[in-house]
Amino acid sequence: MADRPYILVTNDDGIYAKGLKELIDVMQLFGEVVVIAPEMAQSGKSAAITVDSPLRAKRVRDWQDGLEIYKCNGTPVDCVKLAFNQLLDRKPDMVVSGINHGANSSISVVYSGTVSAAIEGSLHGVPSIAFSLSDYDLDADFKYAKIYTAKVFQTVIENGLPQFVCLNVNFPIGKPKGIKVAKQAQGKWMEEYEKRYDPHNHDYFWLTGYFQSYEDESEDADVFVLDNNFVSVVPVSLDMTCYQTLDLIKNWKF
Repeated sequence: MADRPYILVTNDDGIYAKGLKELIDVMQLFGEVVVIAPEMAQSGKSAAITVDSPLRAKRVRDWQDGLEIYKCNGTPVDCVKLAFNQLLDRKPDMVVSGINHGANSSISVVYSGTVSAAIEGSLHGVPSIAFSLSDYDLDADFKYAKIYTAKVFQTVIENGLPQFVCLNVNFPIGKPKGIKVAKQAQGKWMEEYEKRYDPHNHDYFWLTGYFQSYEDESEDADVFVLDNNFVSVVPVSLDMTCYQTLDLIKNWKF
């Protein structure tokens, strides 16, 4: 890696999200930054890609002088794919995604566009990190998140990451007690679709619900770590094979 790494920055909250600007601020301390992010919020898009309409990426020239910024009409993963395949003149040394407004712990990793963008970066053989803050406020305070973003990023620069593995980093609200390496907590979102009616009396459904943890106060789970005011760092791999079940069903007769 060069002394001043070439860093691709993206997110899923959209090009004008405060968390993205805060992440850019931190990354500019470390290297040369290029930004390619969705033109609109793409939360919950997971690893979705655009296959049924043209993708467009336009330079944003009214934001910050000297910074290469593109807004894309696609998903976070579209942004990363376009970066590697079309928009960049060389391969980035690092991919970072965020800082997301809202935590991406436990099962949220499956739905998160923020984390999926980092996973996509790792699939290109580039060390990648997803950052999220447990605060959904559009004007959230990122002061401590920025400090710990720098700590995690510097550590990855010094140590590297295994191929096809990225980090999912979540910050608690307020000043953290420190950083803990954690596992993904077992749990799920208990969806509840609330039936509503529009002004024409046509019904529609609005997603609500709550998170149900399956962990029995497991101290090494990311949800527990966050609840106890630590930064959680979870290594994420795209290999979703359940190896325990693999051994079990090898004995089945299909």
